[in-house]
This record gives sequence, structure tokens and C-alpha cells, in this order.
Amino acid sequence: MSIELVSNQQIDLSATLNVEEMELQALSPKYRSLNIITSLIFGFILVSVVFLLAIQPLVSMPQKYLDYYLVVIAVLTFFTLWSVIYSFLADPKKKYAIREFDVHFQSGLLFSSMVSQPIMRIQHIEIVRGPIERSAGLATLQVFSAGGANHSFQIPGLIYETAVELRQFILNHKDVSQDG
Repeated sequence: MSIELVSNQQIDLSATLNVEEMELQALSPKYRSLNIITSLIFGFILVSVVFLLAIQPLVSMPQKYLDYYLVVIAVLTFFTLWSVIYSFLADPKKKYAIREFDVHFQSGLLFSSMVSQPIMRIQHIEIVRGPIERSAGLATLQVFSAGGANHSFQIPGLIYETAVELRQFILNHKDVSQDG
């Protein structure tokens, strides 16, 4: 029986690459505009539906519901404005970086977070585009980690061509077939 010694040397952190010093890429400016417009339209539709339900002549609404419809309209208006302000302030803080061996995504308004994923641990990646994103020429790149059922993180608000280039870079870098 032979005894193998395992090395457990202390690492000098000042000599490692600092993730905080990376040059991060901003998302498309269309992303923030799209979020703000979507919030405004959705909020307007909800407020309009509540208002029209209260004044429509076809069905008589119970008085206890009519007493609170202004409160409901005020609450919906508040959340719509909150969503608009949040998108206005938080969306510019969302940034990403792709390096030779890893992918990073930074987000957060009050509580900032940086998600980092080694490229070698990426199981697969997807480009997702809903109808609103497609109309704006945007896409979301979802990065799935090995060993996880859900995506590890996503990078929203990318110009579609950029998302395709990032996906292809990761696939080429991993030496994965084009089918993946």
C-alpha cells in the first residue's frame, strides 16, 4: 500500500485574474426601451379593464366592488410606475462578458450579483426570442450548466446577431458539433 501525498498549497489571490476588473459589455439600449414600453402598455391595459368594468352599463356591479375600484386603479398605476422606474434604473446595470474560458453576467440594482460559468461546464445554450423580442431584433441567450435541470443564467437584451455569435463562439470553443 503506497501513500500518496496531496498538495494543498495556499493561493496568492493577488496573482489571480480579478473578475471585477473585466471589461463588461452593455446590453442593447433597445432592451430598456422595450421593457419600459411593455410595462406601460400592460399597466394601461389593466387600468383600462378595471375602469371599464366599473363604468360598463351591461351588468350592475355590487357597491362593495365599486367602492374599491379607485384603490385598485391607484395600486395598478403604482406598480406600473414602479416597473418603469425599475427598468429605467436597473437595465443599464445588466452587463456581460465572454472570455476565453468563462461567461459572466452582472445584474442588480440594490443587490448586485455577478454570475460566472466556466465554458467547459456549459451543457448547452439556447437562443430564445419571443414575439416582442423578435420585433425589436433582440434575443436572450440561456446558458445551461452541466448537472442542472434549469438554466444557470440568461443574458437578455442581446442583439440577435450578437447572441448567435456568442453561442457559436461557445460551441466552437467547447469543440461541440454544430448540432448542439
